[in-house]
Amino acid sequence: MISSGRTGRGHAHLGGRGAGAAAAAVLALVALTAGCKAEPAGSASAAPSAPASSSPPETDTGASPTPSASAEPDTSASPSPKATPTKPPASSPAATPAAKVLMASGSQGKQVRELQARLRQIGHFDRTPTGYYGSVTVTAVQSFQGKRGLPRTGRTDTVTWQKLLGMTRTPTAAELTPPTTRPAAKPDKRCMTGRVICISKTSRSLSWMIDGKVVSTMDVRFGSQYTPTREGTFSVYWKSRHHVSSIYHTAMPYAMFFSGGQAVHYSSDFAARGYNGASHGCVNVRDEGKIAALFDQVRNGDKVVIYW
Repeated sequence: MISSGRTGRGHAHLGGRGAGAAAAAVLALVALTAGCKAEPAGSASAAPSAPASSSPPETDTGASPTPSASAEPDTSASPSPKATPTKPPASSPAATPAAKVLMASGSQGKQVRELQARLRQIGHFDRTPTGYYGSVTVTAVQSFQGKRGLPRTGRTDTVTWQKLLGMTRTPTAAELTPPTTRPAAKPDKRCMTGRVICISKTSRSLSWMIDGKVVSTMDVRFGSQYTPTREGTFSVYWKSRHHVSSIYHTAMPYAMFFSGGQAVHYSSDFAARGYNGASHGCVNVRDEGKIAALFDQVRNGDKVVIYW
């Protein structure tokens, strides 16, 4: 009985201890369970940072981190256009209007003649000034521009013109309208009397002569081998100041007809291309000023002599 009593006490004691342990276990379980819930609570408390995970809205809202970083490139980019070396050249286009084109291919007149005479003074133009801005003049201007560090456009703008004026002097009358680029040939004996247009195929020159004296001379060119200029003694039978060829539909200013459809007249093609071309049989003159003066002096019936 005693043993059973001890055993009962022991059970009671064990039961008490077991009850305490059980209580402790329950508390631990509650604590553990509470701890598991605390993490979500912590995460819930960190939920304010969860919006941070929705960083796109922050970026879109213009949160300071992202825009400040983007603002730096924008801020640094804004000075760069001002500081870039391309900005000064932007002022050079502003100078482009100042570089106005004064003369170009196809231009003609007194200023073109002066341009050619000035270019000739410094070795860029080896022809007689014609007053016509053709391919030869374009090449001469390009040569001048290249040696002066200017754009080789072949057009005479204000910059090119001012540079040329500073390097040359005002051309004389003889430089602007020299007698001829080629020495005139000795006149044929048929040219020594009366009023004669004396034309030499050898020297490719025309001399306007009155009673054996040369009044003026000018360069001329003739027809090709397929359309040769006739030789012999003729007379002017018709003058047409603004003539246009009915066959070739080309201008023949200051035409003085002497044999059929052949005439002495100004040729813009001759002025532009020189002796690289040929006529269809006419006697071409390349100096418009000289042929205009000759046209005013020649009368119908005046003699024309063409010889070698």
